[in-house]
Amino acid sequence: MNYIVMDLEWNQAADTKTKLENELIFEIIEIGAVKLDEDRHIVDTFHELIKPQVFQRMHQITGELIHLKIEQLKSCRSFVEVMQDFLAWCGEEYRFCTWGNLDLIELQRNMEYYQMKPLANKPLEYYDVQKLFSIAFEDKKSRKSLEYAVDYLKIEKDKAFHRADTDAYYTAKIMERIEDANVLTHVSFDTFHLPKKRKDEVRVVFDNYEKYISQSFPDKLEAMKNRKVTAMKCFLCNGPTKRKITWFSSNGKHYYAVSHCEQHGYLKGKIRMRKSVHDELYVVKTIKLVDEVAVEEIRKKKDQVRELRKEKRRLKNEAKS
Repeated sequence: MNYIVMDLEWNQAADTKTKLENELIFEIIEIGAVKLDEDRHIVDTFHELIKPQVFQRMHQITGELIHLKIEQLKSCRSFVEVMQDFLAWCGEEYRFCTWGNLDLIELQRNMEYYQMKPLANKPLEYYDVQKLFSIAFEDKKSRKSLEYAVDYLKIEKDKAFHRADTDAYYTAKIMERIEDANVLTHVSFDTFHLPKKRKDEVRVVFDNYEKYISQSFPDKLEAMKNRKVTAMKCFLCNGPTKRKITWFSSNGKHYYAVSHCEQHGYLKGKIRMRKSVHDELYVVKTIKLVDEVAVEEIRKKKDQVRELRKEKRRLKNEAKS
């Protein structure tokens, strides 16, 4: 399998009137990519500017950042023409790699705008190299800029940043520097297209936690009625667990629960209610191993929620009387 390290540059409406008149938020005007083989060695590159068909003026900030003028793009090929060649260049077996999680969303949004065949009809597995850099070299949580990572790894800065081909090149060089194969088990999933069938739902186990991505639901109530959403099996042994703290939420977006596995200990469940780019509600659930300190923190949080609700009911009753 090859790795396609991709970066995009896009333009947006230069004024409010143009923005309101168009469905497309960001129009891709440049694509750059580096192909890595299975050993993550650079074997080929792809770069092309794209003729704008939606926004005929360059947004000031975009122009200053990427040093491109709209006139330089008018003789270029269309997005559809470029994308057809790009996807053919990618080949049969490949995985996208991007710095952060925005490029794949905007690529698919532009493809949908031009009624192109989608990359997938379900969540797309890819590598977020920004996340991989943090896992491999820092604290696993922080998200740093591409230039920071290049400086950290002492990669020679012989090309200017903020152009699709050069940013793809630097991202590829960072991929080359990741030596721990375990880091590459941390795949990400783009949810531009949600699972349409139960078999397409995502359930993936990492070294110390499990991630689940659901189909869409009409509302939060229906989501929380779903047994697969609220299940708390141990991801290490797939065995049953005993519920210690039932699901609760303080804000209606994040839900928490705690269970206990006799073999592996406490498991913290977290459900995030999210909206897709198509305004569909879906669930991202994680289950991870935690210690007793973390369990106590969750218990205190639930107690606070309970007391807050009691106080709200009391004030409401007083207002009525």
